[in-house]
Amino acid sequence: MGLGGAGSSGLPGGGAAGPPLADAGAGRRLGRSGEGDSGVGEDEGAGAGSLDGVGLDLTAMRGWLAAQRATGAGRTTLARRVAAARTFTAWAHRRGRLAVDPGLRLMAPRRHRALPSVLRQDQAGEVMRAAESGAREEDPVALRDHAVVELLYATGVRVSEFCGLDVDDVDLGARVVRVLGKGRKERTVPFGVPAAIAVEAWLRQGRPSLVRDDSPPAVWLGVRGGRLHQAAVRRIVHQAVAAVPGAPDVGPHGLRHSAATHLLEGGADLRSVQELLGHATLSTTQLYTHVTVERLKAIHDRTHPRSR
Repeated sequence: MGLGGAGSSGLPGGGAAGPPLADAGAGRRLGRSGEGDSGVGEDEGAGAGSLDGVGLDLTAMRGWLAAQRATGAGRTTLARRVAAARTFTAWAHRRGRLAVDPGLRLMAPRRHRALPSVLRQDQAGEVMRAAESGAREEDPVALRDHAVVELLYATGVRVSEFCGLDVDDVDLGARVVRVLGKGRKERTVPFGVPAAIAVEAWLRQGRPSLVRDDSPPAVWLGVRGGRLHQAAVRRIVHQAVAAVPGAPDVGPHGLRHSAATHLLEGGADLRSVQELLGHATLSTTQLYTHVTVERLKAIHDRTHPRSR
């Protein structure tokens, strides 16, 4: 059975059997109205208000989904409409209006997981140099802001992990930080010499100027001596990146993705990057495989005798 117009989001027979399923709550609304409007209760058998004759089967539902895709509906929209359709068919089957629930086998398209904008390696270097130039006056806030962008980019840690760092979590001699990640899982993340220099300058010259009697043992302090909030870290990063013409506007999460991308561009393997970022599964880290694929394609184009 057809689905009405190509742009319709209603199911087959929607005009007679129920309202269009434009959102995930439609099936629930129909379920609630069904008790009062049709008089069909939970314990009534099949046949009362049956939908089996209107062509509401898996083939029709797949055609409906294909029509949505053909008219340009996005993955998120399609997933939402599939959820609404499944809610409706489950309700209809539970009430005895459908002998079989076709929605059980209707699959939503996977949502596209796109990486946010990332800095190029040269842009990241310019951001660090811009922050370093501001710290040369040895103003405590400028020293802090320089150390913030350096350590975020050097480690790729989450902003929540970053703000939770205490002074004892930083080992400048070994150049590692101990962070508490998702699920309260602890991991140790290394960082390089530039970040070590910036953090050491902040801890030695900047932090003592902001610390108060009631200050926490946090690495990062605000101007009132309290632990630096995530919003303040985002503002620091956005301001540092804005100083570089042409750089995409990224925040701490963008620095994290930039760090992961640049590690892979430098030859790091996915397992190592997974451990550094604190990803629970490798599938999350595999978002970055486009980097290695593009790099391998470029090498192939340059070196393989049959690449062209």
